Amino acid sequence: MIVDFHTHLLPASFQERHADLVARDNTFGTLFAAGGAMVTADELVAAMDESGVDLSVVLGFGWCDREIAREANDCLLDAAARYPQRIVAFCSVHPGWGDDALREVERCVDAGAVGIGELHPALQGLDLATDDSMEPLARFAAERGLLVNVHGSEPVGHVYPGKGPTTPERLLAIAERFPDVRWIFPHWGGGLPFYALMPEVRAALANTWFDSAVSPFLYDAEVFDVASRAVGADHVLFGSDYPLLPASRVADQARSTLDAAVAQAVLGGNAARLLGLADD
Repeated sequence: MIVDFHTHLLPASFQERHADLVARDNTFGTLFAAGGAMVTADELVAAMDESGVDLSVVLGFGWCDREIAREANDCLLDAAARYPQRIVAFCSVHPGWGDDALREVERCVDAGAVGIGELHPALQGLDLATDDSMEPLARFAAERGLLVNVHGSEPVGHVYPGKGPTTPERLLAIAERFPDVRWIFPHWGGGLPFYALMPEVRAALANTWFDSAVSPFLYDAEVFDVASRAVGADHVLFGSDYPLLPASRVADQARSTLDAAVAQAVLGGNAARLLGLADD
């Protein structure tokens, strides 16, 4: 089984309402100011077939506007309902909405969502390691066994839309603050897996996984092998960030540097276990 743990869908109307959404939501305005690819569930499934992906996890973005978040979440839930064997949905909120954020997550989980995220702390104006608004969501996620995806960034390297101050030390602080939550830090957690060579960091990341979203834009292919050895191969998930990149491009990176058994775990086995599925 090949599982892409990091893909995105948006409502078709978002293309038509682009200017309005850029003005209303800081996250949308930052990530999609120049347009950007937006695809439907049908297009995602067609791309999965082309890349040999069996299952995709569709994520939201760290929305700031409540109505935009609800509309985007409904899009993900509808996609999962239409393709129950191919798509699994997360939902996204702003922790600062307080009870409204918790109610929206509860609504989405009742409709089939299995996780929260992506959250974009920098774009949402939060530090999840210290902000009190994260506590109810973290408690709910731990109680319900939800996965929580938090966008992070590298403290070095080139600049890109959405890069911000949620760097490895902030992500580590989040994991340490809420050790009972199952965290996913995408984009290799801004490089946090490399610090897992420190025993105390590795211990703190026992309930944390890292995905490879947009990896070819950030790292050489060897990152799959280096990160798998540093943090443990069972803590690495294949993610593409489709439609920003085709899944096959990222999967080819993984296969080029991992031996067969580790590649099988990274490309699907670890994800299947996290989602409670049989890895066929």
